[in-house]
Amino acid sequence: MKNQVTRRSILKAAGTAGVAGGLPEIAMAFQPAGPVAYEVAASSYQDAAPKYSIKFAVIGIDHNHINGITDALRRGGGELVAVHSNLAETLAGFQKRYPGVKVAASEDEILNDPSIQLVASAAIPDLRAPLGVRVMRHGKDYLSDKPGITTLEQLAEVRRAVKETNRMFAIMYSERLEVRAAVKAGELVKAGAIGKVVQTVNLAPHQVNEKTRPEWFWDPARYGGILCDIGSHQADQFVYYTGSTVADVTASQIGNVNYPHHPKFQDFGDMMLHGNGGLGYVRVDWFTPDGLGVWGDGRLFILGTEGYIELRKYADIAGRPGGNHLFLVDKKKVTYMDCSQVVLPFGPQFVGDIVNRTRVAQNQEQALLATELVLKAQKNARVV
Repeated sequence: MKNQVTRRSILKAAGTAGVAGGLPEIAMAFQPAGPVAYEVAASSYQDAAPKYSIKFAVIGIDHNHINGITDALRRGGGELVAVHSNLAETLAGFQKRYPGVKVAASEDEILNDPSIQLVASAAIPDLRAPLGVRVMRHGKDYLSDKPGITTLEQLAEVRRAVKETNRMFAIMYSERLEVRAAVKAGELVKAGAIGKVVQTVNLAPHQVNEKTRPEWFWDPARYGGILCDIGSHQADQFVYYTGSTVADVTASQIGNVNYPHHPKFQDFGDMMLHGNGGLGYVRVDWFTPDGLGVWGDGRLFILGTEGYIELRKYADIAGRPGGNHLFLVDKKKVTYMDCSQVVLPFGPQFVGDIVNRTRVAQNQEQALLATELVLKAQKNARVV
């Protein structure tokens, strides 16, 4: 093969340079790894008809994440019965996507409807937690886009309302809950495939799409800041994969590197985390170049005592098409798993939780712990 690099060719080239005697160890580093096993990942969840049904409504469609949230709920047995929004153009698009949904004249019309069991929202981030508190105090459960909470004061009020109403304040951390490779990684971790988890490393670059963003996108008082916003996904994964029930922030930093014309905006952030189940590192940014072809090259590395897992969630720049790529390395071999057929369980599980008053789809304490971590990281971050 023309492009095959061999130990002999490296040594020959090195000899020409007069340094062949010093390169055997370096040359050995070019030896290829052993054969990689290929699997189409099976799922432990069944893609069956929903077991339960609920009626739900939407208040706030300021971010298009509401479509993914709505789809997940409908996939799980939810019936979308009403929507309220003051954004006429966005509302028209929502009605087109979900024909027949009733447009409520006010928020109160939805909150006071006893047939509605759940309210979902992708309102402007700083409005999500206060809405969720109102929803819970009207006897309904709540599912928010991330970030669900933008200040520690809001978090305290949410926790108070959860305790007093016994209702759910759930957050759609879609980078775990709605990513098939991330679901499979959770199955593998729980099965002990890599031993005890030591650390998670999340790299989460995003594409900024500057021309299409609303004004609130550039103001951290509205979206919470980069660690609160994007970082909430990554804190959720840290808490979930390490199994931490207690955790805190070791260090954090934020900066505006490339957007002086949006002086309040933050385009880079990272944080170190520690918990009673493991350690974590997160890097988030708005620097995904257009040439990638998707909105972000999200990576997750889960280090265990007996092996490690890598996820290439949305793209594999090594050349494999599509997303949902998982690599598992253990004591026996390297396995590549195509996770494109893995079933997404959140929708059916969450609908079941609402009906049965269980917490299968999302642990309430861990969901709010992830939020607490990013709020602390954001508040105490060093500005670079």
